[in-house]
Amino acid sequence: MLGTTQRDKITGFQGVVVGHCQYISGCNQALLVPKVGENGAYKESHWFDVQRLERVGNEVITLDNGWTPGFDKPAPIR
Repeated sequence: MLGTTQRDKITGFQGVVVGHCQYISGCNQALLVPKVGENGAYKESHWFDVQRLERVGNEVITLDNGWTPGFDKPAPIR
């Protein structure tokens, strides 16, 4: 599922799956990131239950994170 383009069957919201959560309750969710707007502005990402999603197209986005495998800043400390 990660890297695929999915569409929410209810709202029509569409984006690439960049995150996936599995909950003990079985209500698994995927984070969809939409393409930027025509003016180049970022649009907000949203979490959806996976049973509401349908795949769009066959393209799968993959990233080679072998050289930089993670975020470059430490986690925040409270």
